[in-house]
Amino acid sequence: MNPLAFASSRVLGAGELGQAPIRYPRPSRLGQALTLPSARSRQAAQSLGLTTLADLLEHLPRDQREARPVADLVPGDSATVIVEVRSISSRPVRRRGMRPIVEADVEDGTGSVKATFFNQPWLAKAYPPGTRLVLHGRCQGRRRFSVQAHARTSDAPMAARAEAAQDGLDRSGAVAHYPATQGLSSTQILALVREHRAALNDVPEALPARLRVDERLAGRSDALTAGHFPRRRSDVEEARRRLAFEELLLAQLVLRRRRRLREQASSAPGLDGQPSLTARWLAQDLPFQLTGDQRRALEQIDEDLARPRPMQRLLMGEVGSGKTVVALYALLRAVEQGWQGALMAPTETLAEQHFATIQRLLGGQSVPLGLLTGSTPARRAQELRGRLATGQLALVVGTHALIEDTVRFDRLGVAVVDEQHRFGVTQRAALGGKGPVGESPHVLHMTATPIPRTLALAGYGDLEFTMLRELPRGRQPVKTFVCSTQTQRDRAYERVREELRQGRQAFVVCPLVEESELLQARAATTEFERLRDGELRDFRLVLMHGQLRSAAKQAAMASFAAGEADVLVATSVIEVGIDVPNATVMLVEDADRYGISQLHQLRGRIGRGPCASVCLLFGPQDSPRLRAVAAHTDGFKLAEVDLRLRGEGELAGTRQHGAASFRVAEFPADAPLLERAAVWARSIMDEDPGLQAPEHALLADALRRALGDEAAAPIRA
Repeated sequence: MNPLAFASSRVLGAGELGQAPIRYPRPSRLGQALTLPSARSRQAAQSLGLTTLADLLEHLPRDQREARPVADLVPGDSATVIVEVRSISSRPVRRRGMRPIVEADVEDGTGSVKATFFNQPWLAKAYPPGTRLVLHGRCQGRRRFSVQAHARTSDAPMAARAEAAQDGLDRSGAVAHYPATQGLSSTQILALVREHRAALNDVPEALPARLRVDERLAGRSDALTAGHFPRRRSDVEEARRRLAFEELLLAQLVLRRRRRLREQASSAPGLDGQPSLTARWLAQDLPFQLTGDQRRALEQIDEDLARPRPMQRLLMGEVGSGKTVVALYALLRAVEQGWQGALMAPTETLAEQHFATIQRLLGGQSVPLGLLTGSTPARRAQELRGRLATGQLALVVGTHALIEDTVRFDRLGVAVVDEQHRFGVTQRAALGGKGPVGESPHVLHMTATPIPRTLALAGYGDLEFTMLRELPRGRQPVKTFVCSTQTQRDRAYERVREELRQGRQAFVVCPLVEESELLQARAATTEFERLRDGELRDFRLVLMHGQLRSAAKQAAMASFAAGEADVLVATSVIEVGIDVPNATVMLVEDADRYGISQLHQLRGRIGRGPCASVCLLFGPQDSPRLRAVAAHTDGFKLAEVDLRLRGEGELAGTRQHGAASFRVAEFPADAPLLERAAVWARSIMDEDPGLQAPEHALLADALRRALGDEAAAPIRA
């Protein structure tokens, strides 16, 4: 692989080298406003983010369309052709209100065709004989070509077809196809890029020379040139790889910089005291043995808490891998050293479930614990706030209510943020700001959704990672089946009844019709009434959804957990936090409306006891998502499958800040590139955190363009 394959292949001789003028890039020219001929095209360009020459040159083609010889055109087919105008004229149209039609006889050396342009009478003068054009349109038969988009390639006559390559066209005849919009077509963008091709020489090089040599990367100017005007097919991918590496490196530097700034801007209590409460709890009250992954997680947390800098760790794990136990350990390490702990969940249902789970896990340990949500009665909420402010309440579980101004902690030492991607940046920061004056609490972020390492590195590079993949002993694998036909549906309901007759319990999950809890509630209520009078009429059913009052949700969940109800009909509010070991079967209606990770989370509500469990997904057999969930029980494997099916855009969007939106990099294909970029970012920040070295000057400029004012904050070595 030659990283300079798309650079100029002509080598200057010794005499020429001495006479060659020295030319330096002038990046300031790239800020020049883009000139467009009409208000409509200017508006279209702005909608694409194209306002300056720099924007235009960074706007790379989506793909390369094959340009076909005129002789190979087939009537009815859409095609791109590269032709020369032989004659051109306009003729009036008899219909009132219609502009004259422009017709041009064009040829490419293999044949000729009459090209028709509609509603553009001025083209008769704009494209005189000898003009070379790139036309995209439809062949209408009788050697006629109806033009949909077009651009001038050059005013010089076409001596031979191979000459097209010298004008920025692939030697195989491919034409760049750009992301476009109404009012500014791909071919018009191509014409603009050609018009400003010389500006590519003013593109600055941000990457240090040593890095480019070690990674075999070409210069940025050469890469952009090759992206727009490839000489061969391999140039396009090599150019993309070079630009993607820089994009990924900058993203990793941003995350590393944020971590450094956070560390130097705040301090935290060093919680390195001898374990007392936690030692008793682990030895006497925990109802199961820790897995190897859990033990390693506790060791990592101990190391973080001992430092005088705030812990920022992301705990992600397989469904049922015991994240709550790890989180409770971190909270108890604060409590046993005279500090307070808080766990914040995004919904009242989840907060209530965490509260109940922690009460159960504490066993015989006497630790003051409270629950504070938006539904907490005013008198009770006032009492909890008072006990938090005085330090009488050691642990609190809650929702956004914990970050209200009226909530003050005496000595908040550890905060756990569950399902952290569902909170905004300011909400997470608000909880981190509840520590004593001058100190920040240690923060453990949790997610029940396994994240592929690629996306974790791309979106959470400013955090340390802990992964729990190992399941506790005794957990039963869950068999999953997709049910599509009526016969399969009937058998699924019979399987549910079989489990219920044996004294076990079942979940029925109603579809996520759209992002509306009210609509979900209606769907769940309708299904509850149908099943109560239909397939499950001989059993006890309870209903649970997000629109119920807190007391009603607690009553439904308590009834099901106590075995007083056989079936819980619910929406996706049961996605996380529910632990009923006697539940062995789950039926999911319209399962194809859910994502892979959500289906995996729902499935994780069963298989928690000693009996084998089954998950029945109602949906199409040919759904790639349903097939994946049926084939795999490993959440991290499913996350990789999801990444391949959906791409990184949607998945990265689950994080509300910090997740890069990449323009060039593609996942999962560029995962190795990301790993290399992360290594370089770590090395650069360790050696030169302020990017003060001369070889990092242009890299610092690129980082400032990416970060804006945030890049002005100095970083100490």
